[in-house]
Amino acid sequence: MSTPLISPREADVLALLGDHLSNAEIAAQLFISVRTVESHVSSLLRKLELPDRRALARSTAAPAAARSASADSAHQPSPAPVQPAPVQPAPALPAPLTAFVGRARERAELAEALRAHRQVTAVGPGGVGKTRLALAVAGELAAGFADGVRFVDLVPVTDPQRVGAAVAAAVGAGEQPGRGVDDAVVAALADREALLVLDNCEHVRDGVAPFVERLLTACPRVRVLATSRARLMVPFERVLAVPPLSRVGGGDSDAVALFTARAAAVGRAPDRERLGEVAALCERLDGMALAIELAAARWPTLGLDGLTAGLDDQLRILAGGPRADGRHRSVRAVLDWSHDLLEPRDRALLRRVSAFVVPFTAQAAAEVAGFAPLDPAEVADGLGRLAEQSLLAVTHDAAGTRYQALETIRQYGAERLDGAGESAEVRSRHLAWCLAGATALTGRHHPDQPDHPDHRDHPGHPGHLGHPGHPDRPAGPVRRARFDTLAEDLRAALAWAADRPEQRVPARRLALALAALAFDANLLGESQQRFEQAAALAGPTEDTSDVTTITATGDATCDAAAALREAAGVAGCRRRGEDMFRLHRAAAEAALQAGDTTGAARDLAAAATVAYRFSSTFARIPGTPEVNSLLAQARELAGPADPAARAAVALAEAAVVADAYGAVQGDADNTAHETVGYAERAVELARLTGDPVAESAALDALSGARSWAGEPFGAAAAASRRIDVLAGAPRTPAGTHELVDALAMAAGNALGVGQLAQARRWSGQLAEHPLLAEAGHHATSWLLVTEAFAGRADAVLPGGATFLDAWERGGRPRSFVLGPAAAAVAMVHGLRGDHDARAAWLAVADRAGPVLDHRHGHGAVFDAVVLLHHGDAQAALDRLAPEPDQVWKWVCWVWLHWYVALRAEASVLAGHPDARGRIAAARAVVDGNPVASAQLDRAQALLDGDPAALPAVAAAFDAAGCPYQAARTLLLAGDEHRPAGRSALAVLGLAPPPAR
Repeated sequence: MSTPLISPREADVLALLGDHLSNAEIAAQLFISVRTVESHVSSLLRKLELPDRRALARSTAAPAAARSASADSAHQPSPAPVQPAPVQPAPALPAPLTAFVGRARERAELAEALRAHRQVTAVGPGGVGKTRLALAVAGELAAGFADGVRFVDLVPVTDPQRVGAAVAAAVGAGEQPGRGVDDAVVAALADREALLVLDNCEHVRDGVAPFVERLLTACPRVRVLATSRARLMVPFERVLAVPPLSRVGGGDSDAVALFTARAAAVGRAPDRERLGEVAALCERLDGMALAIELAAARWPTLGLDGLTAGLDDQLRILAGGPRADGRHRSVRAVLDWSHDLLEPRDRALLRRVSAFVVPFTAQAAAEVAGFAPLDPAEVADGLGRLAEQSLLAVTHDAAGTRYQALETIRQYGAERLDGAGESAEVRSRHLAWCLAGATALTGRHHPDQPDHPDHRDHPGHPGHLGHPGHPDRPAGPVRRARFDTLAEDLRAALAWAADRPEQRVPARRLALALAALAFDANLLGESQQRFEQAAALAGPTEDTSDVTTITATGDATCDAAAALREAAGVAGCRRRGEDMFRLHRAAAEAALQAGDTTGAARDLAAAATVAYRFSSTFARIPGTPEVNSLLAQARELAGPADPAARAAVALAEAAVVADAYGAVQGDADNTAHETVGYAERAVELARLTGDPVAESAALDALSGARSWAGEPFGAAAAASRRIDVLAGAPRTPAGTHELVDALAMAAGNALGVGQLAQARRWSGQLAEHPLLAEAGHHATSWLLVTEAFAGRADAVLPGGATFLDAWERGGRPRSFVLGPAAAAVAMVHGLRGDHDARAAWLAVADRAGPVLDHRHGHGAVFDAVVLLHHGDAQAALDRLAPEPDQVWKWVCWVWLHWYVALRAEASVLAGHPDARGRIAAARAVVDGNPVASAQLDRAQALLDGDPAALPAVAAAFDAAGCPYQAARTLLLAGDEHRPAGRSALAVLGLAPPPAR
């Protein structure tokens, strides 16, 4: 059994699986996302051919035991081999199939340049050997970089704007909501000491240059080694020209050594006495590595005489091209010569497979290249013959055999394809193959698109926008792995088709499929881009009656407006308010052009709603007159018979007119009860549409309105209802955005009324949601607050580390939920008596959330808890001095019950003259909140001098899921209860208050 080849990161994941850690725990330890862990687990299952993660965990124990036995019993007989075989980590660099030969001087120069400069570009013509040289030097220097080497092959990248995405895939960085993928890469490498190898930059220099400049500016310990046919023209660049292989020394030269090594690999090496002739041949090939390797591949069948004769003829043919660089002529000479030696069918195959940009299977090649004069059944044999002549590289893995042409040969094949007049036919077939594969991955088929015959082996990954239960739809990890290997071909096919009017329909289909697949892979920026591209391909007047979108809601007319609405949903997931606003307006315009006035009304109303509902995600909030104008247009266009348009307008009125969501631009003193009426009407109309996303959005307005109206239980009920409504919703981008928002709002509202168990459940679901896999600060915020109120330091402290790392890598954003999370961690440090750590976290809270929220809202609550814990009741009372109606704006939602209950208790402990009145006033507010009610019962018992009542209060706290307050109550009960209270605090990881 061969030893599987895995990366260092996969080895790390495998080791932690052996310790029986969950994906979330592995992600926290390795500082990567849960989604990245899932991808590594999937890869390990495939490579090791194991059925599940339990088998993976077992596979790590056997090698360890064998090593231990070997160390302890060196003279004992060797034990029988244990299956599966031990896994050996592999470097994060491609493993060439042949040994590197020569170039001692160039290796030393390139290595020295990289030690002295942060960005080095190895330049030279195609085929000179830049990639192999870069790999050799990167391998030599890898040990000197604490965070290793990452290799990025840019050959498959056809769009300069996707350079950052290619690098992100190599470094394991994912796009975060509110930030682009380039930002994610910079953040991931900001404090890393790593070498980044960017191979084959020339065709995407417009994308590489600005990316590298930004990366090196923001990441001081990162170095970049690039290979390109031309320099990148960036400020940090040191250019090193890669010369042809040296011919100095004749038969002992590097060029001859390469020829000899490659000839031996395919048969036998030339005899020593003939090395002079080999040297002459290499001289005529200008020492170009690719030309020498191709010639060596023909050595066993042609010999030196045949090689020399063939090249003589080709060089005479090429003599009329003085403008071409001599080195390029030598490579083209060998390519022309190698091509002409092929049978006509193999020539056709070589040029046709140039359509593939990533490794492909024989089945895929048969579909794309298998037409006259080629029989599809002959393609596999032809691929083998091309591989024997070194015109194709072959790789074998658990997924099967794949073929790939070196970039120089692929470009040559593309030129031959154009010259043969077959480009349109081959690329159309490649487009159809890509579309069929993408469609199979989404689990849906177009009525005029035949099933993909190779969908089981087809490399790609479906998005969850298809039907999850479709029988042809592979399982999640398999889908992702397949998509990763297919994606660049999809992008290349789409780039070719998008500019050709005759290919508009399949191009639009492919754009929609790629948008869905990218969304499922958390490539949100690309998903939005592809939906917008599909909209542009639809055209305002085109008949699209035979085209279907790929969505979970079933077949629907695929027009520009529909694609733009999907794009707006993705923009919501990205926390891009401006894009949501722009895309809904664009969808309205497209709908009007198509004669869909009610659809336009829905989009105009949606744009107006977005401006208020998601105002915190805008860099520049639209002006009130502009939004009011959109709402007026929506009212005018909405037909009375269209329930969806009426519901959308009603929701916009609740948002804009009544400010149900409490927008940034809204009235700070909004407590109007009529807001509830607006929101209730929106809910009623949305329910009639049968659209769970619309109903959830309306319930969100109702939850906000009830909060403004001082009805926290009503707000919590509406927020909870959203989770139920969305349970059966399609997992479209808009539905996903709605669910993430619903989980956050439900968790916050549950906290506000003391429903800690529900808050923990929903905040836990939020933390595990794949959309937030790369945004640990947003994912864990509500969970940190919930666990902090419960006093569970063992959960808060590691969660805080994850939060802080993600927040810093995310650019230290400010949000109404990030501030409370940081303040919650500060509170737990305060309860532990670690005041330095608390001060550090309070500084984070000041930067992570709105300042006034921290000063008057959650900050006052968390500070008061710490102060009361340490017996400083007067300071706690001072922190809570304002009457609740004076700080209404900052406590009306989550913090009101906590604020009034803590204020009443602090009044009792500080001896405030109106302590009894404050308890009574607070009871009227918190009635029904089990935690706040228990806190007031405790305050009442302390005020009445009735410590005997406190054990029952402690039990009430326990029942409410608040063990910290239960432990503190036992301490306050005194006497025989104090040891139990101290013990309970120790279990939670908290320190007892100082003795008084």
